[in-house]
Amino acid sequence: MTSKTALLMIDIQQAMFGPDEICHQPERVLANAGDLLARARAAGTPVYFVQHCEAEGGFAPKSAGWQIHPKVAPRAGEPVTEKWAASSFYKTDLDQKLRAAGIDTLVIAGLQSEFCIDTACRVAQSLGYKVTLAADAHSTFDNAILPADKIIAHHNRLLSGIVERVVPVAEIAF
Repeated sequence: MTSKTALLMIDIQQAMFGPDEICHQPERVLANAGDLLARARAAGTPVYFVQHCEAEGGFAPKSAGWQIHPKVAPRAGEPVTEKWAASSFYKTDLDQKLRAAGIDTLVIAGLQSEFCIDTACRVAQSLGYKVTLAADAHSTFDNAILPADKIIAHHNRLLSGIVERVVPVAEIAF
């Protein structure tokens, strides 16, 4: 049985890129996620999008901030899963969609490193998926304890002991 890979683009939404807050190195994360997306599509690799939702504010459904960033927007027919928690799998049909398509390997990119990306990597691994985290295609914000670059580096290191691979976008082939 051969493995079947999908690209999972998590929460790359307008609210992460301003005007109130701008994630760490926004141009880098958009360029690298966009590169992954283009290469996945060119190779015929399925792409799945996850879109964070909140009852109010920047992630309220249909609000400007809730929209997936136009540089990495889904095409017609590419599935979008709405989630209301940090986990892309909690109370969503994402796992069912992936299994129905025969997916057993995930390449993960998106936001936020210490919340939705970390959780997606851990849950996907525990569900039996082989996971590759795109080390330079996820981002976050500074917090009161650590700057964003340290949070990203920490999660790349931490997750490298949990998932199958944590590698730069340039090392990911579809």
